[in-house]
Amino acid sequence: MAYNGGPMTEAMYYVLLALMHPNHGYQLMQAITEVSNGRVIMGPGTLYGVLTRMQKDGLISLAEDDGRRKTYQITPEGEQALLIEYGRLKAMIQDGTILEEGDENE
Repeated sequence: MAYNGGPMTEAMYYVLLALMHPNHGYQLMQAITEVSNGRVIMGPGTLYGVLTRMQKDGLISLAEDDGRRKTYQITPEGEQALLIEYGRLKAMIQDGTILEEGDENE
């Protein structure tokens, strides 16, 4: 099943961001905390569930599996999906500027 291009979960978005550089599980959890400025702390259960789903969807692939640890990397499809989601989030922020405009009228 391929990714349908709908809105991503926060976990998916940060996994893809963190996989702009290939990583394995433990490093990936640290990278997610880093790219989210400490806002997202992902445990192994959540991480491996998301990795499995994203691998099925073709957004990530195994770069290496030495039997002890698996290193994941983002695929071209994953990069495209990440760019689409980034654009969607930017548009949502832009749409939200109406809230700031409302403050100016008071």
